[in-house]
Amino acid sequence: MYLRLEQDESVSQAEVTKALPNICYTSNVNLTDIYRQVILEHSQHPRNKGELENATMYQRGHNPSCGDELELHLRIEAGIIVKAKFTGVGCAISQASASLMTVLLEGQTVGTALELTKDFHTMMKGETPAESLGDAAALRGVAKLHARVKCASLAWQTLKVMLEPTEKI
Repeated sequence: MYLRLEQDESVSQAEVTKALPNICYTSNVNLTDIYRQVILEHSQHPRNKGELENATMYQRGHNPSCGDELELHLRIEAGIIVKAKFTGVGCAISQASASLMTVLLEGQTVGTALELTKDFHTMMKGETPAESLGDAAALRGVAKLHARVKCASLAWQTLKVMLEPTEKI
């Protein structure tokens, strides 16, 4: 579930618990704290990390400025991403971003996945995140940390490089 809030708005414990059931919060949590917890949770316990058997697409990504490395594996059937996984090493932001992205991708069409890469790139420019990004909007604050934008964007850029040739076929 995606909880859309304004930046300085406080939310109740019940609303946060309902939106993010695996994370506990104290009352009057602000949006920044929620985003920080989502990133921390996905970096410490990444979803979809590991190799994917029977992947139909594979792409490596590398961020030479910090050394982050990523391998993205997708299984696509009839134009739908049915499974997405990643392997690799990197900072907490790159690992959280890859985790959030793979969760979001499953069940999406290739075309929608490419649109999501554009939405993420727009968010990394400091613009308001599109609702389509769901919990990946938790990475919005990275746009203010220019040295970390490449870390957050690695998985998304790797996905774009992987899928763009598919769209042209």
